[in-house]
Amino acid sequence: METQAVTVARIYLREGEHMLPKIIRFLHDEEKVSGVTVLRGIAGFSADGKVHTASLVDLSMDLPLIVEFYDEPGRVDAVVRHLIEKMGLPHIVTWSATSHIIN
Repeated sequence: METQAVTVARIYLREGEHMLPKIIRFLHDEEKVSGVTVLRGIAGFSADGKVHTASLVDLSMDLPLIVEFYDEPGRVDAVVRHLIEKMGLPHIVTWSATSHIIN
């Protein structure tokens, strides 16, 4: 088994912002990152303090979304820079990780 240093990027947004299709197209078609995972939250809030939740009674269409991907550190830095410049995404975090590769 080999290991490789990678950087993980996580983009936070809401369904109501309608940015997900544009972000996915950008990461897939333009940046050609290795893979992307989208997670849909059941509850969350941001700097504005407004809580967004899903319940059986009220199914909100403005739930939190997380778009996550990883790649080589320099590549992720460049992609994040483009996401900020081209789409103005204000909530992106990154951290270092290790990828375990089985031959």
